[in-house]
Amino acid sequence: MPGLFDTLNLAARSLQAQQVGVQITGQNLANANNPAYARQRVDLQTSLAVPTANGLQGSGVEVAAIQQVRDALLDGQVRDENSVGGFWQTQQSALQNMQTQLGEFLSGTAAGVNGADGADSVQGLSSQLSSLFSAFQALSASPTSASARLSLVSQAQSLAGSFNQIATRLNGVQANLNTSIGNDVDSANKLLSDIATLNGQIASAEASTHSTANDLRDMREQKLEDLAKLVNFQASSNSNGTVDISIGGASIISGSTVVDTLQTYDAGGGQLKIQTATGGTPLTLSGGSIQGAIETRDGALADLAGGINSIASTLVSQVNSIYSAGYSLTGSTGADFFTGTDAATIGVNSTLQTDPSLIQAASVAGDSGNNGVALALAQLAGQPNAALGNKTFSDAYGQVVTQMGNALANANDQVTNQQAVAGMLANQRDSVSGVSMEEEMTNLVTFQRAYQASAQIMTTVNQMLETLVSIKS
Repeated sequence: MPGLFDTLNLAARSLQAQQVGVQITGQNLANANNPAYARQRVDLQTSLAVPTANGLQGSGVEVAAIQQVRDALLDGQVRDENSVGGFWQTQQSALQNMQTQLGEFLSGTAAGVNGADGADSVQGLSSQLSSLFSAFQALSASPTSASARLSLVSQAQSLAGSFNQIATRLNGVQANLNTSIGNDVDSANKLLSDIATLNGQIASAEASTHSTANDLRDMREQKLEDLAKLVNFQASSNSNGTVDISIGGASIISGSTVVDTLQTYDAGGGQLKIQTATGGTPLTLSGGSIQGAIETRDGALADLAGGINSIASTLVSQVNSIYSAGYSLTGSTGADFFTGTDAATIGVNSTLQTDPSLIQAASVAGDSGNNGVALALAQLAGQPNAALGNKTFSDAYGQVVTQMGNALANANDQVTNQQAVAGMLANQRDSVSGVSMEEEMTNLVTFQRAYQASAQIMTTVNQMLETLVSIKS
């Protein structure tokens, strides 16, 4: 049967096992506020039994493994939700930026678009359109009035200036989104490189120690979740502990090797999109902040810019087609009222700014009191335009602004819903992988007591050995 020295070894193994338990509990407590950390636990198992005359007799306890408590399904769901969150939060931010940049111009039509009820102190584009047609109406009432002509030129210049500034700011928003896309691609490539490096370290560590590289896996999972915020990807685990990654169907990481990276390319008109750097394969993304920026730029922003440009170009063509047939107080005719073709280039004929008498308000040559052209121009305000979907200028503008407001409202709703889902997933994962202070303190006391008990066994065996030695002597 086992002797005292076997019992002493049993106690020593127990001391070692309980000490590991204390160390792992301390590791958990130290990382209680580390969001990337998944708690660890010590798996203990009975040591090999020793055959005796009385049968197999236990030889104590030993550490079987240090396990990381993770749920791969929950981790995947968190990454997927990060992609959704990155997508909608980027859209929300971009749309809010558009609202901020254009609020003073978009006021006065769609209530709530810029957080107001339309009664802003700053005159919006809708009010300026109405003021222009009111100025044409005032000129029709007094065709020879110098003040009416000066007022018309002033209103037209103000409107053209607003169109110009809107175009400039929309171009600025587009440039910012393109910059954001480029920065996010750089960040994604850095994360891909880090993940591949961690893959190699994990494979090497686990092959040499025949155990799980828990801390390295925690670091990699954090990198994966950060990557998911930027771009949606597909991950597959390998038997050696590495993770392969593909994006848009293209293999990007294989084991510890970065097979390819991401890069931007100009799809035309400064519209940056994403392709693989090596193969040059355009990628269709489905989530993440990169795709959120692309869809906002090519969706809501393009719609807003297109709508504003359509209104500006239609205004130029409609006004000029009527105005060019009119006659000024000096008898001149054939000139245009507006210059340019869209919101970026619209302007007022420079000759009118220096000499308002050249405004061609009459429909009959030599009749200074005639108001035919001025009246026809004033009536444009209530006429539907085929180029604007058979809507008036005011209605078309209201639709453009409302579409942007609806896009922002939808993004706000989606972000709220996503945050609720992400919160539930985070709570669910914390219940599995998170560190519970109460549980760890209980474990600490348990391991401490077991350590004390094992030490007491060693003390008892030591006393018994001393007794034996004293008897022999």
